[in-house]
Amino acid sequence: MTPQHPTIGGLLRSLRARKGWTLKQMSEHAGIPLSTLSKVEHDRLTLTYDKLLQLAQRLQLRMSELFAEDADQVEPAVTARRSIGRIEDAIRVTTPNYDYFYLCPELRRKRMIPVLTRVRAKTIEEFGELVHHSGEEYIHVLEGRMEVHTEFYDPMVLEAGQSVYIDSNMGHAYIAAEGCDEVVLLGVCSSSDEHLMESLLTLHGDESATRQHGTRHLAAPKATVRKASRRKTTARAKP
Repeated sequence: MTPQHPTIGGLLRSLRARKGWTLKQMSEHAGIPLSTLSKVEHDRLTLTYDKLLQLAQRLQLRMSELFAEDADQVEPAVTARRSIGRIEDAIRVTTPNYDYFYLCPELRRKRMIPVLTRVRAKTIEEFGELVHHSGEEYIHVLEGRMEVHTEFYDPMVLEAGQSVYIDSNMGHAYIAAEGCDEVVLLGVCSSSDEHLMESLLTLHGDESATRQHGTRHLAAPKATVRKASRRKTTARAKP
């Protein structure tokens, strides 16, 4: 079988990993919007030659260095890790239609991202554009009724105790079904992308993402969410 050639997204992701930068830091150094950079890294968008030239110049690299693969670097396998998923330790992202609780945030380079979500959006118009990201995901309804919208299938309603498993590259959206004010979901997103957590956080745009302390359960009153940069969140993570 002929080996796959690296994509621009894969090469940029490797370059960022070698420098130890977050997506936000790469965006600041390269002068490319964070949302654009995220799409490029996931091969949903490409860059023109002019943009690649700008990128190389901003990073003070030759074009050949920009596309150099770090094939000789072998990272040690991560073994024997454990993390307890407590709501009070979660990274919480609050939007008008959702509360997201990203669990086990201290583990870096996770290939599975567990997230509890409280959904208030009741229409696809409230939700906005369908979401795409790398990998696959499993969504289990804990409370309420969920309406699932996907790019290639008709909408469907899932009751509490039911679940869905989808390809996350396919456009998708989850909303509260008719007659349901809120739905609580447990999701697990999985990908070979070691920076999946950062990529998921960029889907929320400029919404706040911070660690919430004292939030004991999903039904607890909302805490005030203050603006916190993802760079600070990453800095607190443990290997």
